Amino acid sequence: VPVGIRCVREGDDAAAYAAFVKASTIGRRFGDPDLMAMALNGEGRALIRGGDIEHGVTLLDEAMVAVTAGEVSPAVVGGVYCSVIEGCHEIFDLRRAHEWTTALGEWCGAQPDLVPYRGRCLGHRAEILRFHGAWTDALDEGVRARDRLSRPTPKPAVGAAFYLLAELHRLRGEFEAAEAAYREASRWRRPDPGLALLRLVQGDIAAAAGAINRAASEVQSAASRVPILAAQVEIAIAAQDVSTAGRAAAELAAIAGRFDAPLLDAVSSQAEGAVSLAAGDAGSAVVALRRSSTAWRELGAPYETARARVLLALACRELGDADTAAFELDAARATFDTLGARPDLARIRPLLHPNGSPSGPLTSREVQVLRLVASGRTNRAIAVDLGISEKTVARHLSNIFVKLDLSSRAAATAFAFRHELL
Repeated sequence: VPVGIRCVREGDDAAAYAAFVKASTIGRRFGDPDLMAMALNGEGRALIRGGDIEHGVTLLDEAMVAVTAGEVSPAVVGGVYCSVIEGCHEIFDLRRAHEWTTALGEWCGAQPDLVPYRGRCLGHRAEILRFHGAWTDALDEGVRARDRLSRPTPKPAVGAAFYLLAELHRLRGEFEAAEAAYREASRWRRPDPGLALLRLVQGDIAAAAGAINRAASEVQSAASRVPILAAQVEIAIAAQDVSTAGRAAAELAAIAGRFDAPLLDAVSSQAEGAVSLAAGDAGSAVVALRRSSTAWRELGAPYETARARVLLALACRELGDADTAAFELDAARATFDTLGARPDLARIRPLLHPNGSPSGPLTSREVQVLRLVASGRTNRAIAVDLGISEKTVARHLSNIFVKLDLSSRAAATAFAFRHELL
């Protein structure tokens, strides 16, 4: 087993596989479930890295059968769980990763003294929560993971916890906290692509492009390259470097073609659509972005779905389909608002009101009436507040309904909230 691990770290997958097969043979001979679990896990990971994903996943599942059946000792169980989850992430198998993360959490609950595994379990769980849009809960779990992995002495996995916290702070617009967390994460792991995306949202496009292009030239493994390439597409388009964005999108498509993974399909389609839109081909962009937003929605990733819908709205607007663009932007805005994604909300606000006025055809007095209606005032109360008659309030309200094509006070209230008129 140590020989296999050494070969893995040296990048010799064939030698690693041979060593783990030998370990597996010894495990079977002596009926040692601990050795069998470690060896099967090692075999599976080596096969996956060598490109035989189907066989590799079968061996990982076989190792987990013994683990979940209680045949493996606690000293080995935690390591196998974490390794299998990492293997699932390597092949972008979110379903298995989420399944085994849940199982690891339950196992950790019964093993309170195994601090490193509890910390890594919390980290995996925090990432799942972030992906599914439970950002507040993810932040709490990330803090717990960071604290557990920091005591009594920091474990290498603490870098992943700091990086997750940095990402959450960046998405919520808490840039100072994000900067500090990325700095801590960099002591243990690369802060890519999050730090480059932070520079982008801060408006320093040159720094963002320099950082992401350097990262793309250094990182080789598919699991690490995918998020970097996705960020490179976004940053290159912001820098008006469509050729670089196109190359990154093409590589994402090639990686997606090697794996049967819905996650990769979503990432690749979004990159393809973004590049098509930047190149002026709105028709192709709509097709790719519709595919991406659907894939993200089926994966249960609200933030990523909303970002794809913003791009889709821009493509629809280019094609003259203002109604669909408005619907997509409104759905994205609602998601960003629920999540607390303040930078994204700020970025799409001008798109929601392209003519500079969220109230559209309303007069200033009608906007006053609409605001008071949305705050729950009756016509009589509005008349008192504005110093006008109830009949005049009713006339203003009728005009509002006609101009905005609304049919009730409830619809008017919804409009006011949706267009931030309060």
